[in-house]
Amino acid sequence: NYNRLVCCITKFVRLFVSLLQVRAGSRALYRPLSASVLSRPEQQTQSGVAVIPQSPLTQATLRGFQTSAISRDIDTAAKFIGAGAATVGVAGSGAGIGTVFGSLIIGYARNPSLKQQLFSYAILGFALSEAMGLFCLMVAFLILFAM
Repeated sequence: NYNRLVCCITKFVRLFVSLLQVRAGSRALYRPLSASVLSRPEQQTQSGVAVIPQSPLTQATLRGFQTSAISRDIDTAAKFIGAGAATVGVAGSGAGIGTVFGSLIIGYARNPSLKQQLFSYAILGFALSEAMGLFCLMVAFLILFAM
């Protein structure tokens, strides 16, 4: 029993340490390049020149974070394309509102005594359709200005 407990604790500690190492490695990838360069551990050699220890984590941290003008242009174009695709829902909202009020007119022509009830349903349909259009517009603005 005691050996099993020690074995389980050992496995848990190994798993916990490996998760911490993975998390530390992924956190280092999110840091800006300047922070990675300035906080690197350096070792002094006999000639007095600092040598950076090479590990997979250091190599991944030092990978290029450079963005060129072409890359920024592609990002800007992608934003505009995404915002344009998101605004397509506004046209669907307009079609939905037209359908709702067209159906209101047809329903009123068939049964004029239900005018008040049909109108309340039409207003509800208008509000839901308009809300979907506004959500699409909001997503387009988020794509353009928040990213």
